[in-house]
Amino acid sequence: MHAVSRRDFLGTIAAGLVYAHRAPAQAPTRKLNVLHILSDDLCCRLGCYGDPMAKTPNLDRLAARGVRFDRAYCQYPLCNPSRASIMTGLRPDTTKVYDNQVYFRDVVPDVVTIPQSFKKAGYNVARVGKIYHYGVPSQIGTDGLDDAVSWEKVVNPKGRDIDDIGIVEVLALDADGKATTVTGKELKDTGGTLSWLAAEGADSDQTDGLGAAAAIRMLEERAADSKPFYLAVGFYRPHTPFIAPKAYFDQYPRDRITLPTVPPNLKELFPAPALATQRPAQTTMSDDLRRTAIQAYYASVSFMDAQVGLLLDALERLQLDDDTIVVFNSDHGYHLGEKDLWQKQSIFEESARVPLIISVPGNAANGKASARPVELVSLHMTLTDLCGIEVDSKTQGHSMRPLVENPEAEWKHAAYSQVERRPPKNDPSPPVMGRSVRTNRWRYTEWNEGAAGVELYDHNTDPEEMRNLANDTQYKSVVEELKTLLHRRGK
Repeated sequence: MHAVSRRDFLGTIAAGLVYAHRAPAQAPTRKLNVLHILSDDLCCRLGCYGDPMAKTPNLDRLAARGVRFDRAYCQYPLCNPSRASIMTGLRPDTTKVYDNQVYFRDVVPDVVTIPQSFKKAGYNVARVGKIYHYGVPSQIGTDGLDDAVSWEKVVNPKGRDIDDIGIVEVLALDADGKATTVTGKELKDTGGTLSWLAAEGADSDQTDGLGAAAAIRMLEERAADSKPFYLAVGFYRPHTPFIAPKAYFDQYPRDRITLPTVPPNLKELFPAPALATQRPAQTTMSDDLRRTAIQAYYASVSFMDAQVGLLLDALERLQLDDDTIVVFNSDHGYHLGEKDLWQKQSIFEESARVPLIISVPGNAANGKASARPVELVSLHMTLTDLCGIEVDSKTQGHSMRPLVENPEAEWKHAAYSQVERRPPKNDPSPPVMGRSVRTNRWRYTEWNEGAAGVELYDHNTDPEEMRNLANDTQYKSVVEELKTLLHRRGK
């Protein structure tokens, strides 16, 4: 720890938190470090979020020493659009990033990112692994769509999981049009669909194990430096291929995995764009194959959780835990068979909702949870506010600092998510944009401003979003109110 006693430091932080959100430029006496951990394709299937099967002891302990946000939402449930929004603090309609190919600076060249805000305030800024977008697994070990001006130092780990790609099981269709698995696929064939491997070797052989080790070395360097730091660590799991050492698969016996119920009249219940990401190889899976895929996902989550634990242990060993904010979030959620949907790119709860934990040393609210709807686009404003540094005037979202300090504080903001549906090749039809707003009680969604479908779900009575109430005259006033809110889009 730096040259201040633990007791005096905690007293300073406690005093600093009293000024709440009245003066964001009013800096704490001592600058706080930030360890920002991102997971890839992680939904809220974690112990601290109430999942009885998930074995995630390290994220659970982080939640116990931080504030857990139970209604946190991404702005676009796809890697590149979401990460561009998170790291810039700009909404997708501002960055114009709606796919995994566009680099946000081609649209907003002068945007100030989270690490740039910290660098301007005198921080060391560095990243390990996937923070901006990388094709997984094909771009692991490269810079991908990284933003070079954001960082002073970068590490791109590449582990055994890449060498093992040829033995990964990949979901495919057999000659009869039924789901099966094949092996011997290339890198480009394993990231876009369900694929998995119970790997030989140790955690430290895997890309995320190497990433954790590199991040710990950076923490060790920072512990000897008087300069504060912003360190972003991006783990690739549980993104497909679901690769983890065999021991993690053993933690999840397949016969104990419960499958979601899929009604036979599914397509009658929802607008067509809502289910447009269904794929034949996924919708024809046998129950045994579904359980195998879910087992592999859980195994990858537990493996990633173990790497988070190494980082938390290092913070404590290096006595950095008393002056380091730890933030954990995913880029978006993930479907595991609900509504016959798998992976991402829906704006149902499973795909749009994300885990988010913010742990501030000495915060009296640590260990509590907030049920207020919040957005990942707000992380830029939140982290700069918590550290008392300036944020660019163009940054969007709302500082979550009031909720970090008091999870039940008054909160007048909703959460907005969107996703685009593009027509098949050679189809001249224009894209269909889906936009959704989430309040404490409701989710309301429009496809092409309602022309391609409208959805309304009451989370008080229907948390699985199976009963679309949008055309029920009983809820006409609710629809009108939420329609107005949706069209405000975070303004």
